[in-house]
Amino acid sequence: MPSLLPDAVPIAELRRVLVTKLRHHGDVLLTSPVFTTLARAAPGTEVDALVYAETAPMLAYHPHISQLHTIDREAKRAGTGALLSQERALIKALRARRYDLIVHLTEHPRGLWLAVVLNPRYAVTRERPHKRLRRLWRRYYTHFFKEPAATQRHVVDINLDALRRIGIYPTLDEKRLVLVPGREAEARADALIAEHALTRGQFVQAHPGSRWLFKCWPASRMAALFDRIAAAGHTIVITGAPDPEERALVSTTLAATRPQTRASIRDVAGKLSLSELAALTARARIFVGVDSAPMHIAAAVGTPTVALFGPSGEASWGPWMVPHRVVASDEYSCRPCGLDGCGGGKVSECLTTLPVDRVWSAFASLMAETEPLNLQNA
Repeated sequence: MPSLLPDAVPIAELRRVLVTKLRHHGDVLLTSPVFTTLARAAPGTEVDALVYAETAPMLAYHPHISQLHTIDREAKRAGTGALLSQERALIKALRARRYDLIVHLTEHPRGLWLAVVLNPRYAVTRERPHKRLRRLWRRYYTHFFKEPAATQRHVVDINLDALRRIGIYPTLDEKRLVLVPGREAEARADALIAEHALTRGQFVQAHPGSRWLFKCWPASRMAALFDRIAAAGHTIVITGAPDPEERALVSTTLAATRPQTRASIRDVAGKLSLSELAALTARARIFVGVDSAPMHIAAAVGTPTVALFGPSGEASWGPWMVPHRVVASDEYSCRPCGLDGCGGGKVSECLTTLPVDRVWSAFASLMAETEPLNLQNA
């Protein structure tokens, strides 16, 4: 599609591009279509990424990323010397690449620093709402993309808006998430399936936790859902992060299930790396969880997803381009509020009051809808 922009970037002249996303795991994964789109639009261009070290697995094996640069946020704990050493090494590595374009996808102020020290010919980021900040950023950035003021837009499309603003328009297929676990992770997932006597494509993955506990469903209700899933004849594999609070949530949930349910549950919470989690999720029949990075991982690997939403908005953060059901309250006009619980109290009533019947109904209907597809892939 030809660009209608008078200031479109001359794509054919680009040799190297740097895309930055300095946020959490799910945020980074939702940038993956940007690299796919750039690869098609500028086939002779090398495209690099800059992310935090802990989120690197989200993009580590992306087929259209030339180099993956990382920032280790733990370096500051080692002291000023270690932090300065990391910064010098990062600057040296990035300068050596001589980028023609920076695509900065967050509000992080490091994007301004990057534009100053790397001096690319073009740089694009989101429009700054405050006039003073806007003037400062306009000294070093050539293009700014806008976000809707009164409506929600999915984060994937917001990321792609950076490319639209410079004259690159994604196709529908290029909008799909990309997550490649890697051979070692695939082997680990296969070994885990064998160890727990599972059948690929025939188990339910449940991930009840989130790094933000105010996004989680009560353990008692998740346990009641597990009872129904197990009673219907399904094996459940519970996954989770090694974080103590999330591990406690899983333990409380398991303790609240019926004794006969526990025979149908395999608990691997805290035992998988992110890449191994992705490989296991790709082998699941269906994923059940809350708004979290694992939910986005499920969408990326094509596993049908049941997602529970509370204070966050499914229009912006819902499962992307995968068969899914979103379960959210229609009784709270205040959602999505984006707050860490009602009034900042760490408990989201729009989520905690979701009835088990509604989630079970969503699960059952998605299972029925995707049965032919999953039987074919199994």
